[in-house]
Amino acid sequence: MSDSKPTKQETEQADFFLPDLCQAQSILFLVLIAELLVLVQVLYASSFFAFDWIALGLTSLFVQWLVLISAALLCNIRPWLMKMSVARATIVAYVLILFITLTFSVIAEFLLYGYELTTKGWGRILRNLVVAVIMTGIAFRYFFLSHQLRIQEQAELTSRIQALQSRIRPHFLFNSMNIIASLIAIDPDLAEEVVEDLSVLFRASLDEATGEPVRLDEEISLCEKYLHIESLRLDDRLEVEWQVDVDTTATRIPLLTLQPLLENAVYHGIQPLPEGGLVTVGLKSRGDLVEITITNPVSDKEQRHERGNRMALENIRNRMSAVYGPDASLTTEQTDQHFVTRLLYPGTS
Repeated sequence: MSDSKPTKQETEQADFFLPDLCQAQSILFLVLIAELLVLVQVLYASSFFAFDWIALGLTSLFVQWLVLISAALLCNIRPWLMKMSVARATIVAYVLILFITLTFSVIAEFLLYGYELTTKGWGRILRNLVVAVIMTGIAFRYFFLSHQLRIQEQAELTSRIQALQSRIRPHFLFNSMNIIASLIAIDPDLAEEVVEDLSVLFRASLDEATGEPVRLDEEISLCEKYLHIESLRLDDRLEVEWQVDVDTTATRIPLLTLQPLLENAVYHGIQPLPEGGLVTVGLKSRGDLVEITITNPVSDKEQRHERGNRMALENIRNRMSAVYGPDASLTTEQTDQHFVTRLLYPGTS
C-alpha cells in the first residue's frame, strides 16, 4: 500500500559493511582520523619543544593523498564490491589500498631522496605498507562491527514496533466485532458492508506489519472507514470535523497511528454521552513537523480517562518514539468539557 519501501539498490547498500565513502561526512571522518594519527606519529618522533613542522606537513600531505585517493577509488567501485562476499570484497579493497600505498611510497622516495632506491628507501616503503595493513585492518574491523550493530538495532526496532502494534490490534478487533454483531440482526446488508470496510483496515494492517510510513491521505481514508462503522453503531451520535491544512499526499505517517487515537476519542468521549458529540481532527504543518490534534468532549461522570485509554496512548507514544526518536511526541490535555490529544512528528519520508 505504501510507495516508500526501499529499492533493491538501497537495500543492498544498507546490507554492505563498507560505508559510502562518497559522502562528505565519511570523507571528513577519514581525514580527521588520518591527521590525528599523523600528529601522534610526528610528535612521537620529535620532541614537544622542538616540534618538526616540516615532517608534519610532508607526512600529512602523503597520508591525506593516500586516504583521499583510496576513498575515491572505493567510492567508485563500491557497487561492484557489493556484489561480492564480505571476505572477497575485503581482500579486493585491501589489495587496492596497498597498491596505492606502494605506488605513492615509490613516488615519494623518488621525489625526496632521488631516483635510486636505497636499502633505507625500501625500508620506508615496507614500513608504509605495514602501517597501511594495520590501519586498514582496524578501519575495516570498525566498519564491519558498526554495520553489525546497525543491523541488530534495526532488528530490535522492527521487533519493538511489531510488539507495540500487536498490543493495539486486538483491542481494535474486539470492538469492531462487537459493532458487526450488533448490526447483523438489524441490517444484514449493512453488516456485510461493515465487514468489507473492516477487511480493508486489516488488509492494510497486514500489508504494513513493520510500521512503514504511508501517505497521510491513505491513513485518513482508513480512518474514515472506521468512523463510518462507529457512526452506524452509535446511531449518528458521532460527528467528525476534519481540519486539514497540510499536503496529505506528501506527508507520511506510520500506518494505523491516527485510527487508535480516533478510537479513543469515540469510546471515551462520544460513547458515554447520550447526546453524542463532535470529534475535531486538525492536521497542520509546524516547520518540518506535522501536528495532529484530536479534540473530543468528555462526560461529567468521566472526568478521567480509563486505564485502557492510557495504555493505548502509551503504546502509540512508544511506537512513534521507536520510529522517530525524540522528534516525535504525544501529549494530552483535559479540561472540564474536552479532551485534547496532540501528536507531533516529522512527516516527511
